[in-house]
Amino acid sequence: MQRRRLLFGAAAALTPSGRLATPALGAESKTLIHVPQASMATLDPVWTTAVVTRNAGAMLWETLYGRDERLSARPQMVEGHNVEDNGKRWTMRLRDGLLFHDGEPVRARDCVASIRRWMKRDPIGQTIEARLDALEAIDDRTLVFRLNKPFASLPYALAKTQPTPVIMPERLALTDPYRQVPEIIGSGPFRWVADEYVPGSRAVFAKFDRYSPRNEPASFCAGGYRVLVDRVEWRFIPDAATAANALINGEVDWLDQPLPDLLPLLRRSRGVSVEVLDSYGTFGAIRPNSLQGPTANPAIRRVMLAAIDQVACMTAAMGEDRSLFRAPVGYFLPGTPSANDAGMEAVRNRPSLAEVKRMLADTGYAGERIVLMHPTDQSFYHAMTSVVAASLREAGFNLDEQSMDWGTVVQRRASMEPLDKGGWSLFPAGFPAAEYRDPINASNVRGNGRAAWFGWPDDPQIEAMRTAWMDSTDEAEQQRLDRQIQQRAFEMVPFIPLGQYLPPAAFRRNIIGLLKGAVPVFWNAEKN
Repeated sequence: MQRRRLLFGAAAALTPSGRLATPALGAESKTLIHVPQASMATLDPVWTTAVVTRNAGAMLWETLYGRDERLSARPQMVEGHNVEDNGKRWTMRLRDGLLFHDGEPVRARDCVASIRRWMKRDPIGQTIEARLDALEAIDDRTLVFRLNKPFASLPYALAKTQPTPVIMPERLALTDPYRQVPEIIGSGPFRWVADEYVPGSRAVFAKFDRYSPRNEPASFCAGGYRVLVDRVEWRFIPDAATAANALINGEVDWLDQPLPDLLPLLRRSRGVSVEVLDSYGTFGAIRPNSLQGPTANPAIRRVMLAAIDQVACMTAAMGEDRSLFRAPVGYFLPGTPSANDAGMEAVRNRPSLAEVKRMLADTGYAGERIVLMHPTDQSFYHAMTSVVAASLREAGFNLDEQSMDWGTVVQRRASMEPLDKGGWSLFPAGFPAAEYRDPINASNVRGNGRAAWFGWPDDPQIEAMRTAWMDSTDEAEQQRLDRQIQQRAFEMVPFIPLGQYLPPAAFRRNIIGLLKGAVPVFWNAEKN
């Protein structure tokens, strides 16, 4: 509560003399000035899962398919597709008029190289690759997937946003997927203005005048990407109160995710609107290390699950407004066909502290060290992790809580070393909730061991059920498997769900046409 008062007071106390030095460029140049949630270290949306890179990537590149506001996959770079051989042969034809920012046409071979690079880095891509006999460019506008097993979710997978299967020129797409591309050349509605980039301060995206949008209305990442401004300028403002004051004073146009503490001030400010644009939000999570230390024991992970109150975590992150979060949640996105109540008593019927301590004693835990990586520079993660740390200590865990910046977490989470050699036990994460609509896309529910995301849970049973789900064409069978997968996830705890949070955006009221979806997009946005 004290933190909330301090932040609120900081914003309220700023005076005109504390405004940003550079004013908004105004309507004359039709520049939309946006404040992203964090600074940007890379622009390669295949190489990293960083949210800010994903958001920039949506401006610069296109994907073969795009998701609309309802999360349905629709043709984007392709005119459409033809499916033959009992679902094992997909022929896709590129739409006319696709150009890269260097003036070269987009060709099928660019798509083949780009998709192959993405498949190496993305869990869904790896699933496709395992079922792939060949991916070929038949001519400049036609590509063919030849599968050894059907994969009905192929368009949805090719429309995902993190990591994003963006289409790059072949020469760039041939870059080692574990290295960043050396040049930013996309075919999207905006182009990268490299000579105006100031790391940690400013990034500029200019309208690509030769971009040809689809002839249909835009819906999130599907449809016609019509750009109605000349430029989008990103200002990186690490201090939340300074960013809020800049919006109030009209020096910036749009804050991606203002701190919940500042929302009352922004809502009262003349000329400012506050609205949830991402109606799916983020799944907050704690990811345990399933290879090393006490957290390699599923029984220990179940005790941690029992000890942590999702509502408390969400309240710490989002405040008391229950419209901005959902808790408790399971392992699938509420409201989607895969969401179910199997195992939900584990998070709905929370045991008493005494019962949690008895559960911990029954595991044989003898006070071994638990290393929790706590990022203090990411507001949502910091708030949630603070609650988690207090809960685990109260339950009786010997917690070594190590404060660090998020960049250090990103580096250390890749280590498989034991705890005494720089390893770790737990770290917080935020998963795009839109991906948790089914077992194929909910990649962190998987149990594919060392091939899994950091934490590396190994559970052949979950993997077998996921494969059966993919192979099934019967909706009732898939729903039965949804229940079994979630029940098993509550037993194995590949991650500890902390709730679904939906941070609002704040923007000047003269900014109209902002589209709802899981990513902030800049087409259709207009500055009056």
